Amino acid sequence: MAFPGWKQLLLLGRQNTLTKLWRSRRGGPSLCWKRCCHWSTGKSLDPEVRAFLEENTEVTNSGHLTPEIRLRLLTPRCRFWREKPDLWPYGDPFWAIYWPGGQALSRYILDNPHVVKGRSVLDLGSGCGATAIAAVMSGASQVLANDIDPIAGMAMILNCELNHLNPFPITIKNIINSEAGNWDLIVLGDMFYDEQLADGLHRWLQKCISIHQTEVLIGDPGRHQFLSHSIHSQLHKVIEYSLPEYTRQENYGLTSSIVWSYQPSNSLEDS
Repeated sequence: MAFPGWKQLLLLGRQNTLTKLWRSRRGGPSLCWKRCCHWSTGKSLDPEVRAFLEENTEVTNSGHLTPEIRLRLLTPRCRFWREKPDLWPYGDPFWAIYWPGGQALSRYILDNPHVVKGRSVLDLGSGCGATAIAAVMSGASQVLANDIDPIAGMAMILNCELNHLNPFPITIKNIINSEAGNWDLIVLGDMFYDEQLADGLHRWLQKCISIHQTEVLIGDPGRHQFLSHSIHSQLHKVIEYSLPEYTRQENYGLTSSIVWSYQPSNSLEDS
């Protein structure tokens, strides 16, 4: 495939870059978006950023597990697929890839709307917002999308518009290690790419389950960092999806993605 610089950054370099961000951001706003760390319905986008994203992403619903959802993504037809990564003027666009764990979660929610219908849902590490969009489409009563990248928040609003949905609330602070939120369901995909971050996620999810009896669904295509982590012994396999060929090529040959239910036996005692 073309785009070796970006592919290496977004796929192989994701671990080092994003891990530093998750560790460093303790709830404060991003430097490139100081004025707002929470977006809600009716919030306007910066016209310059909107124009840039619309010009440099492609609207697509093909090559992924959820053709019902249209997304703005970075594809081979986009200018920055060929440009040097350091020419991109904002933070690394990890949100512009539809990661396989998120695809599996979104497909599962669309096929099983009872999982979210009438429930409050937190989409942790939301990226392009596809899983949050799937939750809204399937009747969730309340949806909050969380990502530490403010540009991801803007992209999510654009993706809501593409799917004729009112934008859901979006928070761009690091909520891991914060107080456990009272959510009926937490969904997270492709988040276990570093051991220290995975440990923090494990402890925080345990708190949410122990205090609020929150249900947790995790999407992952079977990366080594996920399969080798201690959390894996407390997961129940819900469903496995075969990935479309385009997604396999984007992810160096990964062939399937799995939705897992996280069911720790003694949440706080084991943390």
